[in-house]
Amino acid sequence: MGDPKYPRKVWRKPKRPLNYELKMEELKTLGTFGLRTKRELWKAHTELSRVRHQARSLLALRQEIRAEKEPILMKSLARIGLVSGDATLDDVLNLTPTDLLSRRLQTVVTKKLGFKTPYQARQAVIHGHIMIGDRKVDIPSYTVTVEEEESVHFSPESKIPGMLENTKKEEPVEAPAAEETETPVTEATETPATEAPKDESSSTEQSKK
Repeated sequence: MGDPKYPRKVWRKPKRPLNYELKMEELKTLGTFGLRTKRELWKAHTELSRVRHQARSLLALRQEIRAEKEPILMKSLARIGLVSGDATLDDVLNLTPTDLLSRRLQTVVTKKLGFKTPYQARQAVIHGHIMIGDRKVDIPSYTVTVEEEESVHFSPESKIPGMLENTKKEEPVEAPAAEETETPVTEATETPATEAPKDESSSTEQSKK
């Protein structure tokens, strides 16, 4: 078990951390889900490998023992929304790290409460603006269950909903103003280019005469 002061790691580094394609894929995932460090991504990979190991071990058991233990695993995964109610062990083996990351509180808040970026949602969660039911949750990596997903909302004293509504109202007003300023610039630049050669030709004709 070990000393409780020094718990075991819940993540493992990739075998080839300097692989260019792997690094680019990790950076893309970090930006998509608004992760702070790669350690949060490695935790998802480690958790997924643990679930896959359980699924493979169940496939190796006899049918009688498998019928008893398989519903326990499938029920726990369906509770957090990773698989459907009628899923099989093959569906568990096909899970990806993005499936686990999509069940984070940060990702759920981004999709449900209308934030522009996951980093804004992360800041709102950390500063205590998000509630699940009657309790505040300030952990962005909290795994939201299917039952809790409907009860995710802003806290009553939060001012973020009003700020989001104001930004939505201001967006359509700014777009046409930028288009109107572009048209006179092109007209002004075209007129001197056409008039310049006329002045040069007239000056040359007068010099010949």
